Amino acid sequence: MMCRVLSERVNKKGRGAGMYGRKGYQLIKDFASGEKGHLKPFNSKLFDEAIEECDQNHHLIQSLIRKMQQEGLDVHDNRNADHYGALVHHLSLIRNKRCLMAYVHNRADIVRDLAWTIGLEIIELPPDIQEKLTALEKDYFKNHSVAITSYMGKVGIELNVDMVPPKDPYIKIRVVGDIEQGIVMSDKTTNFTRHSMHFLRRTDAEPYIARGQMEELTG
Repeated sequence: MMCRVLSERVNKKGRGAGMYGRKGYQLIKDFASGEKGHLKPFNSKLFDEAIEECDQNHHLIQSLIRKMQQEGLDVHDNRNADHYGALVHHLSLIRNKRCLMAYVHNRADIVRDLAWTIGLEIIELPPDIQEKLTALEKDYFKNHSVAITSYMGKVGIELNVDMVPPKDPYIKIRVVGDIEQGIVMSDKTTNFTRHSMHFLRRTDAEPYIARGQMEELTG
């Protein structure tokens, strides 16, 4: 949400900003173009370019301040072209930093949500998701899952089940993905071959349904 709002604001302001702050703007547009709640591959190229633009803005600010000081001008009170030039670079720097933080923050939100939708017990994400994450994002997912699982064990509460109790604790499911054999569910070992149907506890089946390996049969 933050990225989409910031994208709209940057879009309105970016038309007259010339080249300054363009990389941060492009990074936010890249994130906002993805499907809501889903990750695109981390855009390392644009991310690094936005950081490089921040460095350029910083160096130009320092250069303009030194120039005014060498001319004996008061940096705080003087209002010549160099002062406004430094101000433009400062605002560009701040905007790029906001875009960078919004990009990382919004991706972190989605990574954190994966722990609840895919399953807290899953330490290794599916390959199609892993290839979109950075090493730090993978570590964040693992650490978040471990922390929540540890907390649930200490307080004795399952936080990743439906808040509204279902009418029936059992559901009928069909296996639609590859699942390793010999999984223990509710104190019994079950083999899940593809296309087989089973009657399972909802709490046992939900993690596999969330990962797309099972589907609930209704009606």
